[in-house]
Amino acid sequence: MMRVGHGFDVHPLVEGRKLMLGGVHVAFERGALGHSDADVLAHAIADALLGAAGLSDLGTRFPASDPRWKDADSMELLAQCAAAVRAAGFEIVNTDATIVVDRPKLAPHIDWMRANLAVRLEIDQSRISVKAKSSEGLGYTGDGTGIAAYAVALLSS
Repeated sequence: MMRVGHGFDVHPLVEGRKLMLGGVHVAFERGALGHSDADVLAHAIADALLGAAGLSDLGTRFPASDPRWKDADSMELLAQCAAAVRAAGFEIVNTDATIVVDRPKLAPHIDWMRANLAVRLEIDQSRISVKAKSSEGLGYTGDGTGIAAYAVALLSS
C-alpha cells in the first residue's frame, strides 16, 4: 500500500536568531523564530511523514508548551518522526519539499540540505528533493518577515 502525506510550516524571521534549514546554518541577518531551532524544512517534512503514516503531527509529538523542546534540534525531531514511521510498518519512498522565501538565496545550500536529510531519514539522497522558490515580493515570504516550507512524503507498507 502507498500513502501520501502533506506538511507545511511557517516561522517569522527576526534578528538575533540563526536560520536553520535542513540542518544547514544559512548565514543571514535574520533567523526563524520558534520554540525549537525553527527549521521550517525539517518541520514540513516531519509533518508530511507523520501525516502519511496517520501518526498525528509534529506539534502533538513535541509541543511548544513542553520545555524539553526549547531550542531543540529539528533534525533530531525529524529523525525521531522517521523512526516512528518505520516502527509503524512503513518505508519512506521519497520526499519533495519547497522552501518559500525571497532572501536569502538558497541554491548554494540545497545539496547540503539534501545530504543532511538523507542521513536523518535513513534513505538515499536521490529520494529527497528540496527546492527554493521566491514569492516575487508578495506576502510575508516576499517582504522578509517570514519563511515557509511545504512538503509531501510517499510511504509504502
